[in-house]
Amino acid sequence: MTNAVLTTPVAAANASARLRVLLVDDDDLFRESLGLNLADEGYDVVPFDRGEPALAYLLEDKRADIVLLDWRMPKMDGLEVLRRMRAQGIDTPVIFLTHLSEQIYEEAALSGGAMDFVEKSRSLPILLKRMQLILAGTKTAVEDTRSDAPDVYRLGALELRLDTSRAYWKGQRIDLTLTEFNIVRLMAGQPEEDVSYREIYDLVHGKGFVAGYGPSGYRANVRAFIKRIRQKFRSADGDFDAIGNYPGFGYRWGATPGAAGRTDEESALEEAAE
Repeated sequence: MTNAVLTTPVAAANASARLRVLLVDDDDLFRESLGLNLADEGYDVVPFDRGEPALAYLLEDKRADIVLLDWRMPKMDGLEVLRRMRAQGIDTPVIFLTHLSEQIYEEAALSGGAMDFVEKSRSLPILLKRMQLILAGTKTAVEDTRSDAPDVYRLGALELRLDTSRAYWKGQRIDLTLTEFNIVRLMAGQPEEDVSYREIYDLVHGKGFVAGYGPSGYRANVRAFIKRIRQKFRSADGDFDAIGNYPGFGYRWGATPGAAGRTDEESALEEAAE
């Protein structure tokens, strides 16, 4: 399938200023319908019916502001597309669109580096709102790194280069996405103080956004991000223990070894009991 951009006459006048959406879904009817709706809302839509050509498009340094990615596709499923994107350093925000409603799939998507997980049965306004919040959050994070604040923040073995959104641990680069970097920056900016699930979630999705199952369903979303961040630091340092958990409330960054509090194993047992 070609990657022609879907536009409407109303939207065409402001094409240069519009945000570009990569829409990847093997369901022709769904892809066409959603693509036209997004174009009517003023987005440039680049559609693909498979993961491989979408990935090739991104690897050619073609611009995309956000990716809407189907989970189940032939040959290369959405999760594999996301993994390859992140492995190549492509930090474009990803929202999974799927019929799979079980929490295990949502957690897998978020652990893989997705920003959100939306069932295809949800209405268009809900999807648009989630896209707007993610895009607004990404823009704010980028602008924040260009402020007059110091370019480097150091705390023990942690070094955050704020001008480039790069993190280092004991001198070794940690390959964090922009969202993961901002979460670390939030926690490390107030060391040995508890940061709530809600505060971390608001950083990712914007204040007031609600997702997940039940009134505290957003906690699973936050846990998935923290789990992935821990894994990345531990790939560089097997003894990494700077992120501690306060079950039922949130997380903290320990400024000194062991200061974060509970270990992963203790946190897992306590959170499972919530």
